[in-house]
Parts: sequence; structure tokens; C-alpha cells
Amino acid sequence: MTTYYLLTLGCPKNLVDSEAMAMLLRREGFYATRNPDEADILIVNTCGFLQAAQEESIEVLRKLAAGKRRGQMLIAAGCLAQRLGEQIIQCVPKIDGVLGTRRWMEITRLVRMLQHRRRRERYQLLGDPEVRLEGAWERPPAVGGSAYLKISDGCDASCAFCTIPSIKGRLHSRPIAALVDEANALVAQGAREIVLVAQDTTAYGWDRGERDGLPRLLRALVRQVPGLQWLRLMYAYPGHVTDAVIETMAELPPIVHYLDMPLQHAHPDTLRRMRRPAPEHALDHIEKLRQAMPDIALRTTFIVGYPGETEAEFQTLLDFVAEVRFDKVGVFEFSPEPGTPAASLPDQIPDEVKAERRKRLMELQQRISLQRNREQIGRVLNVLVEGHDHGISYGRSYRDAPEVDGLVLFPSEASIGEIMPVRVTGAMEYDLEGEPVHMTYMEKLQKG
Repeated sequence: MTTYYLLTLGCPKNLVDSEAMAMLLRREGFYATRNPDEADILIVNTCGFLQAAQEESIEVLRKLAAGKRRGQMLIAAGCLAQRLGEQIIQCVPKIDGVLGTRRWMEITRLVRMLQHRRRRERYQLLGDPEVRLEGAWERPPAVGGSAYLKISDGCDASCAFCTIPSIKGRLHSRPIAALVDEANALVAQGAREIVLVAQDTTAYGWDRGERDGLPRLLRALVRQVPGLQWLRLMYAYPGHVTDAVIETMAELPPIVHYLDMPLQHAHPDTLRRMRRPAPEHALDHIEKLRQAMPDIALRTTFIVGYPGETEAEFQTLLDFVAEVRFDKVGVFEFSPEPGTPAASLPDQIPDEVKAERRKRLMELQQRISLQRNREQIGRVLNVLVEGHDHGISYGRSYRDAPEVDGLVLFPSEASIGEIMPVRVTGAMEYDLEGEPVHMTYMEKLQKG
């Protein structure tokens, strides 16, 4: 019996690739183990988006390499493998194979090559695949009632700071039929919520000339996946949130009123240097989204300390955040990634200035988040339960995406994966407190 240990680093898109690799390994008769010491094959699906993620990936690989026993294989897969290739082997000489992020579907081929190699040959499968896996992917049961569905890979945008196009390649959308089949399988295994992910979900179908591809996919999922409770949309590119997308979100009940739209900045000159859409696009989208869905929760991310960012440009960003009042905001300090146009721009910002600006923006957003959360007090929100501890259950409402947003806490021993109505009674900067509606009803009966 040949066993494998598979560790995933990075974003949900990596997680989906790992689950698909595990499916292919199981089909070939390999067995999973959670203990690397027991595994014949060690696989790390790496992240290479930012410098900190690269360092984490190398550290994990080195740790596994240090404990390698005779006969064990170590494979570096994913984004860092695609981006650095031979450099990874120089950093971690005990690596046996390298599998690029565009060729995860060849994991079993790489393993077989390593099993039948002579001496200590290394193999690298990088670049674009000859054949893509287009069908639905068998996936493990949903954890906590939520599951990711990757609808496309690659990206055709040309943002000056981003390495994704060089790592993932051009946009490639998966067939609607395969996505519907996979979504049905996930719901059958307990998923109450499906979260759509991609480098740019709003560009879905554009590689096939379908400008209305995402609305078509959303309608197909809602109509052809019975039992789907929530459908959540992540990674919407500003400028690509069309009227058809907004209308579809507002019209179909399973689509939660939540949108993650990374804006990166608000000053037109900074955005021009970033090669990103002008702020007018974002404001237009936000106005239309809030008109169509007044209760919508909006999430975004910003980069501070981008080359050439003046104090006036940063102040414009602060003013923009204060005016728009996003529900959720993530803030990153600019990281000059080798090979990107932004890395060679003049007027690089000192690290201490980046940190100070991030702190100021986060402090502003924390005040806004608290205000937005307080506005929820008195509302009854359906909460997808993710766990409980010492009589307190916790989960997410439609306003919170898994792993990146807050929680709703309430007294209960609710079952994981259950959706419960909870009346909000208190608010913190990121989380809400509440009580199950049925508890309030019982208390009223007891009081007569």
C-alpha cells in the first residue's frame, strides 16, 4: 500500500487543486495519511504570490526534507514550483519532483515517473499541460457545510504588481456542465454553501467569447443544483461587474447578498501605475449593487505603500474608505515581486512608511466595521454553524465569507452544517453576538 501526505499552503484556489490531486491519487490506488512520517510520497502545494508566502513554502519544504527517510519522495507543487522551478531545488536539494500549478492534473504521472526512475533523477513538469481535465472533480465531504468551487484558472489582466498571469497562465474557464455536476456532488456530500473562486470570477467565459458567462453559470447552478442553500461570489474584478451580474445576484435567492471586489487603491494616479481600473468604475458598481441589494455586504482589499504613493494619494484612499464604508476590508503592504513591472518602478516606499499607513487604514476600517456591525443589532440572520465550544456555537451569516471574515457567536450546541436563525444582540469590530430565535420565543412563552 502506497501512501501520500498532501499539505496545502495559500488560497482557496490552491485547496481546490489539492483536493483534485487527491482524487487522482486515490483513483490510482494511493492512500492518504495525515502523518508525514508514515507517507511514501510527500507533496506540498506551495504558494508563491508574495515574499512571505514564498518563505513559508520553502521553510515547510526544508522541514519535510530534513526528516525524509530512505525511499520517501518529496514533491513541490503549485504556485512557487511554477514560478521558481529550478531555484526551489537549489534551496531544497532533497526535492525529487516539481509540479507546476498548470499541471496539477499530472500528479500521478509524476509519481509514476519517480517510482520508476534510475538513480536519483529529478523530474519537473512545468508550463502548460497538453491535456486539461475538463470534467467534474470528485471532492471530499464539505467541512462545516461550506465548499469551494473553482470556476476558472489563469488571468488575462495585466496588473503591474501581480505574478498570477506568469504563474497561472491565460484565463481558462471550466465547462458549465462540469461545474453543475461538481456542485451537485458537493451538495450531496453535505455542502450548504458553495463559494465560487477564480483569479477573476467575473471574467468567467470571456476566453470563449461569452461576456455573459458568469450570469449564465449562476443561473445554471441555482436551477440545476437542488438543495443548494447559499451561493457566494468571490474575487470580482472592478470593471467586470456588469449590470447582468448585479441583476442575477439580486433576482436569485440562493445567491447571497455579498461581493468581494478587490479594488487595491482609490487614487487615479496610483491605480494608473498599478494598471488597474479608475475609481469611477468601483463607485459605479457600488452604487448599483446597493441600489439592487440594499442589505449587501461588500468586501475589498487595498495595497498601501505602492511605489510613488504620496501622502496625498494615501489620504485619498482614507477618504474613499470613510465615504464608501465597506463592511470588510483587507490591507496589504506592497511587496516588490521579482519579474513584475512594479518591482522596478522608481520611488519605492520605505517599509516603515508602509507599516504606518497600513496601521492608519486598519484603524479607520475597524471603526467603520464596528459601526456596520452595530447596524445589524436586532436583525435576524441565518447562520451556517461551523462549530461549538462550551455551550457557545459559532458560524457565519451571509455577510461573512469563510476564512477571511468574522463570525456570529450565540449560546447553543447546534450541529455543524446546520443553518439557524439568530437574532443579533451585540456587535464587535469583526464578530457579532446573538441568540437563537427559538430561545427568544421560549423565553416569551415562559414569561406569559
